[in-house]
Amino acid sequence: MDPHLRDLRYFVAVAEELHFTNAAQRLHIAQPTLSRQIRQLERQLDVVLFDRNQRSVALTVAGKELLEGARKILELWEVTNVALQEAGEVLRVGIQSSIGRGLITDLESASGHRLALHSASWTDPSSGLAGRQADLALMWLPVPDTSRYRWQVLRTEPRWVLLPENHALAGHETIDFADLIDEPFIAMPAEAGAARDFWLGADARGGRQARIGAEAATAEERLEAVSLGLGVCLLAENNVPMYRWPGLTARPLTGLAPCELAVAWRADDDRPTILEFAVRVLEGGFAEKEPVAAAQ
Repeated sequence: MDPHLRDLRYFVAVAEELHFTNAAQRLHIAQPTLSRQIRQLERQLDVVLFDRNQRSVALTVAGKELLEGARKILELWEVTNVALQEAGEVLRVGIQSSIGRGLITDLESASGHRLALHSASWTDPSSGLAGRQADLALMWLPVPDTSRYRWQVLRTEPRWVLLPENHALAGHETIDFADLIDEPFIAMPAEAGAARDFWLGADARGGRQARIGAEAATAEERLEAVSLGLGVCLLAENNVPMYRWPGLTARPLTGLAPCELAVAWRADDDRPTILEFAVRVLEGGFAEKEPVAAAQ
């Protein structure tokens, strides 16, 4: 299996920083996750890319060869991607973690447009819209700034809770959110804004502050935190399969309003292709039958 562009980006970050923690911060991922991906890349290529010890990280001969080639590949992809955008052949869709990967094919069919993914961490609640790395974004409501973005709800689904299998409530078929009020929760970073409060269940806490067991900027970090017993976290029902992990389980919740997944775009983006996308998705029956949020 050939390396993914993501793997090459991870490798280049470490090669340029020569420091796994600094590279992880630059990539907005957990350091253990980055180390694991680099080891996997080395096994995949059957070479050692870095000389590591407790004090330093250095490129091997193979690592130097890969760095030169990886930079060329990534640069070529960026040039190609920009050309595709300018040609209007592809719309970039921002997603956080993997919430929208299964939707891309359906959205392409409904809209008639080719779509490319831009992955963002929870430190960017706009999923790339604010920095214009994305033309559209798949995001859970609420949107980060109702004056800057327009959106169309695609689906509504219940919220679940992810918790260790040995948790006192894990044996219940369903769990009342009131029984989780005093539990420590894994929170998104403060930069996530309103989304952080929503996924802490602030709307059902009656003004009580959530106990924060840890913070996580990505789905991988959140999974690791729950695995370590640092807290529980809320999930959308359709995202539960993403979090299947030995020692963890997920349960549906009562006493908590559902979540809404929407496709969003910048309010000042009046390109015909963007507005046409929203209309086609709605007319094609893929989105829930509500007016496109044009002035919310």
